[in-house]
Amino acid sequence: MKLRALCALLGLMTALLTARVAQAELKLAVVDMQRAMMQTEDGLRAQATIKKFFDKRQQDLDHRQDELQRERDDLAKQAKVLSRASLQRRMELWQRRMIEVQTLFVEYNKELQKKQSELTAPIIRRMFGVVRRIARRRDIDFVVDKPAVPYARADLDLTDLVVQMYNQGGADEEEPAAGAATAEPGAGAPNGPVAP
Repeated sequence: MKLRALCALLGLMTALLTARVAQAELKLAVVDMQRAMMQTEDGLRAQATIKKFFDKRQQDLDHRQDELQRERDDLAKQAKVLSRASLQRRMELWQRRMIEVQTLFVEYNKELQKKQSELTAPIIRRMFGVVRRIARRRDIDFVVDKPAVPYARADLDLTDLVVQMYNQGGADEEEPAAGAATAEPGAGAPNGPVAP
């Protein structure tokens, strides 16, 4: 009975020591992928393109909303002089136009998300290559997106290095190894046009 207890204790101690050694050898790092993407030269160009795309559509929506507001104000002023049937027709027309503007808003949001994905997906794929290269060179086992971690020491943050290597063309062009875990590009999409 004592021999079993001693063997069990010895096995437990061995397991704990092995776990501590394995834990000590595990190397982790963090990268703020969103910030890194937005600081690369390609990311800055993508942001500018997306902003132009957004601003053009936002101006269109603002113009249409201003027209609707003027029509609504006009209807309010003429409500006392128009016949009930005429006022009803104009209100229905105004409501249809309002629904058209709301539908356009939804369409613009979808277009914006699609455009953002088209522009950022290649940047993120290339950035993953840079992260893989850095991890291999520094013998890092795991690189985690910084926003997913409540705390990380500053010396574990590779974001600036990723931006620097990306801008210097340091991406690894080879495909990730089979079974390698990667996040999907396109995360962190900015907000679309302001709702009517």
